Amino acid sequence: MKKIQFIGCNPEQFQKKFNESVKIQLEEFLKHYKPVQPSEYLTRQQVAKMFDVNICTVNNWANAGKIRRLGIGSRVYFLRSDIEASLKPLDV
Repeated sequence: MKKIQFIGCNPEQFQKKFNESVKIQLEEFLKHYKPVQPSEYLTRQQVAKMFDVNICTVNNWANAGKIRRLGIGSRVYFLRSDIEASLKPLDV
């Protein structure tokens, strides 16, 4: 086992230097850290409620390719991020 000796450094000075070093490393990490949001899947009913429309309208939007649907078995889902990305600004 190797030993490290700090000559000319009292415990308080060592702790101060150590804390400064850790703080710098954490700040650098936080500059580049981008948390990934989990994907949120919505049902047809949830999308219809979100826009206050009928489920038939949601189906029409999906059939027209305006929103992308995903499925597993007989279930149909929509990614919230896809739904939000499909919205377009209106020129008024």
